[in-house]
Amino acid sequence: MTGRQQDPAAQGALDRALGLLGPLEGRIMRAVWTEQVAEPFAVRDVRAHMPELAYTTVMTTLGRLADKGLLVAEASVGKRAYDYRSAGTPEQFLAAASHREVQQVLDRYGDAALAEFAASLDALTPEQRRRLEELEGR
Repeated sequence: MTGRQQDPAAQGALDRALGLLGPLEGRIMRAVWTEQVAEPFAVRDVRAHMPELAYTTVMTTLGRLADKGLLVAEASVGKRAYDYRSAGTPEQFLAAASHREVQQVLDRYGDAALAEFAASLDALTPEQRRRLEELEGR
């Protein structure tokens, strides 16, 4: 197990990030993000960790994770296979996903969404305000 799993904030981010993925995608990304599968890795490395999965299932899922931007795929020199690496941390995935979601809400609802965001800011607890100010300072 890595230090990531011992830090409650990092564990919370990992759990939230995995909750945005399908069951198999989440299972694979948990193995990647917790370093149960060493990088760079190939389909066979994931299958060694999850032998009950078919090669083609793992290959397709890794390709979809790369298409979604969670993994980076590089062609293996002299082979037809790909080597994969994580494209970022669970925190980075959450930041990108939340950006997309907020933009979709704004595109869909316009000023009504902005008014609701403002009302939500007014309802923050002092602790939530403190955390928001820390985030703004980044």
